[in-house]
Amino acid sequence: MSKDSIDGHDKNNRRRLANAIRALSMDAVQAAKSGHPGMPMGMADIAEVLWNDFLKHNPNNPEWADRDRFVLSNGHGSMLLYSLLHLTGYPLKIDEIKNFRQFGQRTAGHPEKEIEIGIETTTGPLGQGIANAVGMALSEKILSAAFNKPDMTIIDHRTWVFLGDGCLMEGISHEACSFAGTQRLGKLICFYDDNNISIDGDVKGWFTDDTSKRFEAYGWQVIQDVDGHDSEAVSQAIKESIDEPDKPSLICCKTIIGFGSPNKQGTESTHGAPLGEEEVAASRLTLGWDFPPFEIPNDIVSAWDARDRGEAQEKNWSRMYQKYSEAYPKLADEF
Repeated sequence: MSKDSIDGHDKNNRRRLANAIRALSMDAVQAAKSGHPGMPMGMADIAEVLWNDFLKHNPNNPEWADRDRFVLSNGHGSMLLYSLLHLTGYPLKIDEIKNFRQFGQRTAGHPEKEIEIGIETTTGPLGQGIANAVGMALSEKILSAAFNKPDMTIIDHRTWVFLGDGCLMEGISHEACSFAGTQRLGKLICFYDDNNISIDGDVKGWFTDDTSKRFEAYGWQVIQDVDGHDSEAVSQAIKESIDEPDKPSLICCKTIIGFGSPNKQGTESTHGAPLGEEEVAASRLTLGWDFPPFEIPNDIVSAWDARDRGEAQEKNWSRMYQKYSEAYPKLADEF
């Protein structure tokens, strides 16, 4: 089925694309009898907009120098990342997702760095991923200053981060985000999964920071109260972030953990345990997902596939880099 068979910008179709993430995530966690389905189900709509409309990447060459970087700081939601990599065409096969959290598999409970399949860095210890991402964004700024020329921009990529309440509780995130604001890392864009739930329940008992004011004090642009299940609202927030060149951005997304689980969404029971066979079946009905475990229909497969688009983006960059290497051979050798 051709890519044109589904309009990826229609709201109903966007929800179907996001539901592919939800289905793979709850199926993999259920098969493993262990894992965290709630975050992938809650952030699936945000991920769909980012990866299909904004992320610059080439699944055929995960090591492309000027690719955007995506960091899943809340690494316990690893099935979100594995689903995205599989759906967009990276060399991560469905059998590896079926073997989620099994010894010796590349689909570990928390992502382990393997750039060859699109995993930029190891995450899991909360706060570590955002700190890594600040370093990546700083590297982009340093390299662009060293190598870009007025007529040719060979370094021009963004670092995108998903993070949650747990990441923002950790001291390392406070230090790194303060540094990011001071360094004016405008190409660092973070999505805060503001669902008010941790593995122990509602966070109001132990996390009462005014996160928005804290990040504004760091020198960040803060975009508040974005409906994380409204693709248009998410897209608009991303555009606002891109339009701010001198400040990192924090997009505060209101989400429902375990979105689509009729009896468990919005509760800690979706955070760190399988939904259970009956609830998985009920979630399929709620989401309108009429397919067996681990099965993705052809039109959804085609709509998600990012390989042709990524190949075209990298080819455009390579043509520019060829001209750059001829005009600035010493810099090209150093690069």
